[in-house]
This record gives sequence, structure tokens and C-alpha cells, in this order.
Amino acid sequence: MKDKNSLLKFILTTGLIIAIALLINKFNIFKGYGPKEIKDFIQGKGIMAPIIYLALLSSLPLLLFPDSVLVIAGGMIFGLFWGTVLTTVGSLIGAAISFYISRKLGQQVVKKLIKKDLVLFDKKNSGFFLILMLRLVPLFPFKIVSYSAGLSDVKFKDFALATTIGSLPGIIVYTNLGDKTTVFGSKDFYLSIGLLIGLFVISFIMKKIFQEKGEKINE
Repeated sequence: MKDKNSLLKFILTTGLIIAIALLINKFNIFKGYGPKEIKDFIQGKGIMAPIIYLALLSSLPLLLFPDSVLVIAGGMIFGLFWGTVLTTVGSLIGAAISFYISRKLGQQVVKKLIKKDLVLFDKKNSGFFLILMLRLVPLFPFKIVSYSAGLSDVKFKDFALATTIGSLPGIIVYTNLGDKTTVFGSKDFYLSIGLLIGLFVISFIMKKIFQEKGEKINE
């Protein structure tokens, strides 16, 4: 009976989250919002700003909104250190939500939510290393990897650890970019742009290497 009640609560909670996400996506509530607009919105919440930021990050897998815009805004608001910490925590929460929605509710429900094709991981490669590489190398969007991992046989602890480690370089670069927009035109600002370009170049090279090794991932 206890298990049935827990399952019912999970389904109802998940259903509510999905319904809210579908409404937000349908009416484009966040359309036209850039880092500055998000920064002004979150900063206007005062001491609740970190909580609001975490809530938005955790909701990203359910929304048709670019992750990088919010992360840059986080850097503008909280600076490099705390922006990185909060973004890492929020991204992991969002990834966990995606993982468990997919694992508990299945592929058809997820497809209705994100309206994109998932990827199927080869069972022999669906562990820590594969998730780590997919976080480091942007072969697929963050949310697609999270939802797809929930359909595979990867253990959650491996998924969570690989997500945390693999996402960190990108989080630092984008957060740093947001932080340095406060000193636009300075040497630090141009260095942050250089780091972003470097991230893209390294990711492109790693993507080629990863693909040449024949890691099996199917659309």
C-alpha cells in the first residue's frame, strides 16, 4: 500500500510539472528573454534570488529555452564562483528530474514533453564513461542525454557523477562569460570570449575522436 501511494504521488507530481511545462512552452512565456532580462528578473527577488535561479535551472529540461542563456545570466548575478556552484547543483537537479521522468514514465511520455528524438545507448556502453563523454562533447543537447539515459540501464549514481564532472568545463566557461560581461571591453572579457571559442574547438575535436572510435549511439 505504501509503495502504491508513493507511486501515485510521483505520478501526480510529475503530471503537474509536465502540465506546467507544456503551458509555458505553448504560450512562449520566456520568448525574447536574454541574459540581461533574466538577470533583472532574478535580482529583483532579493534574498530569494539563489532559490529562484536553482528553480529555473531545475526546470530547464522541461522548457524550450536555451541552457546557455540562463547560465550566462547566473554568472552576471552571482559571479564566477557562486554562479558555478549554483549552476552545477541546479543542472544536476534538472538532469535527475529528466532521468527519473524517463525511467518511470517511459519513452512515449517523454517524446510528448520534449518533441524531439531521443537516442538509444548500446547497453554495453551505457555507463559512466559514455555519459561523461556526452556531457563533455555536445553530440546531443543536455536534456536529450538526460532523458535518454533514463531509458537505458545506466545506474543513477554513475549518471549523476558523470553529469557533474562532464558538465563542469562548460558551466565554468559560460558562467565566466556572464561574470565578465560586467567589465565589457576589458582584457578579462576578451579572455572569457577566447575560452568560449576554445571550448567549442576542443569539443569539436573530441567529437571527431569520439565518433571515430565508433561509440555506438543510435537515433
